[in-house]
Amino acid sequence: MSEAFHIISDGSCDLPLELLAEKRVTMVPFYVSFDDEHYLKENVDIGVRDFYQQMVDRKGVYPKSSMPAVQDFVDAFTPYAEKKVPVICICITSKFSGSVQTAENARAIVLEEYPEAEITVIDSTVNTVLQGLYVLEAVELRDSGAGYGEAVKRLEEIKGTGRIFFTVGDMEYLKHGGRIGKVASVAGSVLGIRPVITLKQGEIFPSGIGRSRKRTTQKSLDLLTDYLGESKIGIECYSLALGFGYDKEEAEEYRRHVLETLRAKGHAIESFPLFQIGAAIGVHTGPYPLGLGIIEKAIHG
Repeated sequence: MSEAFHIISDGSCDLPLELLAEKRVTMVPFYVSFDDEHYLKENVDIGVRDFYQQMVDRKGVYPKSSMPAVQDFVDAFTPYAEKKVPVICICITSKFSGSVQTAENARAIVLEEYPEAEITVIDSTVNTVLQGLYVLEAVELRDSGAGYGEAVKRLEEIKGTGRIFFTVGDMEYLKHGGRIGKVASVAGSVLGIRPVITLKQGEIFPSGIGRSRKRTTQKSLDLLTDYLGESKIGIECYSLALGFGYDKEEAEEYRRHVLETLRAKGHAIESFPLFQIGAAIGVHTGPYPLGLGIIEKAIHG
């Protein structure tokens, strides 16, 4: 099937491999290591479920992730440069990873050999399941017949609307990964406090605390409903997804609660997908992240 442009994403998008294949999206994986020595390519050398199982089984071991190599992006870009098919490459927020710069370096290498190649690298300013939704919006643009330049412009317009409202099992992995201040992490470990966090404009911000999982997941949902309440457009103009780590049953129960709450507040919504958060973010959250991602649709009335 001929394409006006091809979509590539780094592995932070956390979309299932079957869905990526169905939507004709190329994914460039991250790497993960449990010993600082041997790095495994996610979804190639180690599955996401296996990654979480190791975290659960080896408590106290803190895995690390590594962004794709320049050559990984060169290998992804080159076939489309050869075929003269433009590429839109969507990468995790540059505040979390150097993946964007690595993709830009790969672009420069490919352009040396194929000067006419068209490759746009986008700093999505988002990550994980929200990046996945953003990638799917790029798919919608492509499949609706949008041109390469038109799609890039619209993707740049909507990325600032992206939000993730989430919580984690405890603060240990955030502390170990340096994602929150030491004072907050010490308080969390002493008092058993769990954080509620918002990701927007590429960065994470503290948005509340709670001692119980029920309290923090409810606070995440409150943040979502507040965001929708402040919006000038309805829920039908947004894409929504739920991200989870190890515990899919908890995620399915939470989705039911979210749907009931949204409908009770007058939001007409049938359902939304569950996506498993991958290693790029899971190394920082630990095995029990749970949250809601939302972004404006690229195409709506």
